Amino acid sequence: MRRFPVYLFDVDGTLLDSAADICAAVREVLRGQPVNGLSDDRLRRYIGVHLEEMFRDLLPDSSQQQRAQLIERYRQIYPARGHRLTRVYPGVRETLAALGGRKSTATIKSTATVRAVLEQFGLLEYFDHPQGTDGFPPKPAPDVIHAALAALGARPEDCLLVGDSPADMEAGRRAGVRTCAVRYGYGDPAELARRRPDYWVCDLRELLG
Repeated sequence: MRRFPVYLFDVDGTLLDSAADICAAVREVLRGQPVNGLSDDRLRRYIGVHLEEMFRDLLPDSSQQQRAQLIERYRQIYPARGHRLTRVYPGVRETLAALGGRKSTATIKSTATVRAVLEQFGLLEYFDHPQGTDGFPPKPAPDVIHAALAALGARPEDCLLVGDSPADMEAGRRAGVRTCAVRYGYGDPAELARRRPDYWVCDLRELLG
């Protein structure tokens, strides 16, 4: 794999194994709803999907106002957990420390949230500009990638996007950047393959060549 001047990283399922905290928070939000007690395996497939889309899929009879209330509750419950079950994936810290080029994130978390999470896990120092989804369409729309590249003053052709979900790969394609799918995250490998990523890795250290 060749080196790139710019790297953009998804967070959940790529840098951090955060499924246990995310799924627990979603289950707490859904307590008392028609769907309840969903397994981690069921909920994990929604990681990387916007909350509105997830709640609309899980509660098809809900109104937009009801979903907005669920989203607001999730945004209170999830950070209050303190990410106590979240872990940095093996090889992530070493890779970020050794990998040249400028680095940013491309995540559906808000910029404020991703900055706080990266700081908590000692990863913030490796990023030139943490970028989240702030008031614009989430992946698979390319907006968060455009925002990260603009903040870095970078061109799409200089960038590799690394992520674990089909939405990451689709957003990368729409933005005109190269894409790398990680096999250890939460995305369905068959769905990822349909998006034809430029590269695959089983361990982030493979980015170092």
